[in-house]
Amino acid sequence: MPFMPVKFNLQKRVKLAQGLWMLYWFSVIAGILIFSLGIFFKIELRKRSEMMDDNESHLVPNLLILAGMLACGFNAFGGKVCHDSLDPMKFSKWKPMLKTYLQLCCGFNILLVLVSLLCFLMQFSVYLTLAEGLSYAIRFYKDTDTPGRCFMKRTLDMTQIEFRCCGNNNFRDWFEVQWISNRYLDMSNDVVKDRVLSNVEGKYLMDSVPFSCCNPGSPRPCIQHHLTNNSAHYDYDHRTEELNIWTRGCREALFSYYSSLMSSIGVLVLFTIVLESVDMAGLKYLSTALETMSEPENPECESEGWLLEKGVKETFSDLLTKLKTLGRTNQVEGGDAPETPAAFASI
Repeated sequence: MPFMPVKFNLQKRVKLAQGLWMLYWFSVIAGILIFSLGIFFKIELRKRSEMMDDNESHLVPNLLILAGMLACGFNAFGGKVCHDSLDPMKFSKWKPMLKTYLQLCCGFNILLVLVSLLCFLMQFSVYLTLAEGLSYAIRFYKDTDTPGRCFMKRTLDMTQIEFRCCGNNNFRDWFEVQWISNRYLDMSNDVVKDRVLSNVEGKYLMDSVPFSCCNPGSPRPCIQHHLTNNSAHYDYDHRTEELNIWTRGCREALFSYYSSLMSSIGVLVLFTIVLESVDMAGLKYLSTALETMSEPENPECESEGWLLEKGVKETFSDLLTKLKTLGRTNQVEGGDAPETPAAFASI
């Protein structure tokens, strides 16, 4: 007995075909959105690859681009089938392809599920990549003359301004690195010389941050040097006063941006999966309703459509039987292969 059978007349078949045609084109729009977001996500990763130590994974954006292209192709084909379904002559050329098309759609839905899961699971990988890459970027911020790091300073400054953040975890990360190049340090100055010599690694460390950490919304002129020295500034206490630099770390800010982007894309892909499933179910009903017309010459005759030709249990049993048969066939072929050389040897 068919699973979830529904009776159809001409009016119901026309409404189903028209509704499916619209749903398929909504799915095409969803595919275009997924494709566009995949390109946008890839560009956003490329823009800040220096701060990820060039270790960022492009698996998710590449899969999104592929899924978007496939969605447009599959759904445009489905829309064309629905458009031609009420014309027996036109539908006859699509009929042999429908079974293969629906199987491909099932495989495509599995791909979409994988992409959606990756959108959520890969966020932790992005977090770790940002943590390592930002530490690397801060450490080489000063190397504006070194090939391969020439634009590190500009990229990090623009990121801190755009995302209103400072340092990796917070602004104190800048206290632990020398972020001013030696070419801009006067080594004949006793203060500079003493500071360099007093450090075990010979670095010029100070309690200061780059200008890009300054908060322009602060009413007080930016205090970016001697942040922990209260006597260096009038009416200032770094322990109690709210600093006029960004206190949020760039790792947190960037991760928040990328995770919200990936979560939004994941939700869109989940919505597309639902839309694709409805499209597949509707096309199955439409194709079976057209195949079971009692009088194909009479378009107004009644017919019956269904989701599965047999019940769910019987369908799964048939599927398992086919898989077992396929497995046995492979075993037989594998067992026969080694006997071939022996046969030739006996000749």
